[in-house]
Amino acid sequence: MTRHSDCTLSAELLDLIAEQGLDAIPELLRIMINHAMQAERQQYLQAAPYERSETRQGYANGYKPKTVTTRVGQITFDVPQVRDFIPCHLPNLAS
Repeated sequence: MTRHSDCTLSAELLDLIAEQGLDAIPELLRIMINHAMQAERQQYLQAAPYERSETRQGYANGYKPKTVTTRVGQITFDVPQVRDFIPCHLPNLAS
């Protein structure tokens, strides 16, 4: 397994962790899941945001907020909206 050294956090996230410690976990989880859903939408559409492509499979249509109760509290995710698209790892977020 290859080790990747490009896993960096923004200064904003580092400040959040430094200030809040473990209390920052819900916000970090929200950011991570939102980015994962954006990447999944991009893969589904076969195009990056604002990219014109012959292989594009549809169009992004914003986000819908969805609040989920987790072990670390309630977290509001931004679920990407695309016709006939449901994030595969988070099917309960799409409804």
